[in-house]
Amino acid sequence: MKQIPLGGSGWMVPSVVVGCMRLGELDRAALGRFIHTALDCGANYFDHADIYGGGSCEEHFGAVLQNDPSIRREDLILQSKCGIRQGFFDSSREHLLKAADGILNRLGTDYLDVLLIHRPDALVEPEEVAAAFDELERKGKVRHFGVSNHRPMQIELLKKTVQQPLLINQLQFSLPASNMVANGLEVNMETPGAVDRDGSVLDYSRLRGMTIQAWSPFQMPNWGGCFLGDERCPELNRELDSLAEQYHTTPTTIAAAWILRHSAQMQLITGTARESRLKEIIQACEVRLTREEWYRLYLAAGHPLP
Repeated sequence: MKQIPLGGSGWMVPSVVVGCMRLGELDRAALGRFIHTALDCGANYFDHADIYGGGSCEEHFGAVLQNDPSIRREDLILQSKCGIRQGFFDSSREHLLKAADGILNRLGTDYLDVLLIHRPDALVEPEEVAAAFDELERKGKVRHFGVSNHRPMQIELLKKTVQQPLLINQLQFSLPASNMVANGLEVNMETPGAVDRDGSVLDYSRLRGMTIQAWSPFQMPNWGGCFLGDERCPELNRELDSLAEQYHTTPTTIAAAWILRHSAQMQLITGTARESRLKEIIQACEVRLTREEWYRLYLAAGHPLP
């Protein structure tokens, strides 16, 4: 497993994060096998959210940990997200504290390694976020903090009062859904990709030493489904098939390797409940695409070069 530094902390973590959104699909025995497979591959970083299955995914995961003494808490990196409620977002001090306690209770642990604010809250009061983070850190409930789906200026607003380093920003990123690359390459153009939809978050993250965690790494834009093998993406799949044959691997591995090849040293969030697919994604750590190959895939995904 490839290791990268998490944000500016110097803490080395796996470049592949096990996304837990779909793990509720597995029964207790299958989930136990899945977790052991991940750990055997060096993937000990698990990403949760309190809205996944309405909390049932965390509860299901926690039950396996409690009943399998061979899985030691100290060998795991547990991350979760909170702030999304039914019909609104809530980054108030009261909710963040209550949500964190709920996460800890469901996972059956007394601390989280990382807690992220899941979505920007239009009514956010940075002072309340700071107060919640201070209390969670002081009581030993959360060790590190970050955000998800935030623009640079939203992060800067939080940093006005939040004292802890914000190490992570979790963002959608895949071969077709890569506007944060396109708006940099198509700068000063009138092409669709030139539109800056995220405040130059990619360059900001590199400047500020924040780790980008790429979610939905195999999805098309606008929830269009998985592009792998999809007839709507013929050129992209031809290139993926060709490179997979060249590297003696699979298109899934190549698509994941494309993300891990970026100089920003992103983490990739898997989002699968299948052991075989998890192994394919992790194998991407062993594939380093050339610059030419990386751009070939980018162009095949439908992006222009000026």
